[in-house]
Amino acid sequence: MNGFRKGLFATIVAIAFPLTQAGAATSTFDGAWNVRIASSSETCGNGATVAIGISNGLIASSNAAVSASGRVADAGSINVTLSTGIKRAVGFGRLSGSSGSGTWRGALCTGTWTAERM
Repeated sequence: MNGFRKGLFATIVAIAFPLTQAGAATSTFDGAWNVRIASSSETCGNGATVAIGISNGLIASSNAAVSASGRVADAGSINVTLSTGIKRAVGFGRLSGSSGSGTWRGALCTGTWTAERM
């Protein structure tokens, strides 16, 4: 019976170890964020607010009208692509704590963005 318990313990440890490693992949920036997009050009619009989600450092949109993809590094540097229809913009910047900022560019427009954790 003692050998059975040692084998059972080793099996539990072997199963639990990968689970703890998967949990370690979570990012300190995981969660829901509001991103405010602005442009200095009136022809590019007055700006918009987009909700995005970050899970394990990967970005996805919370809005069916806007597709978001990208990645946040552990240190907070972020690159993201937003698209809706045929329009597409690429953004770069940094998140820190519960806020962030950066720049973006599209085919004909450029601007800045700010973000706040919801």
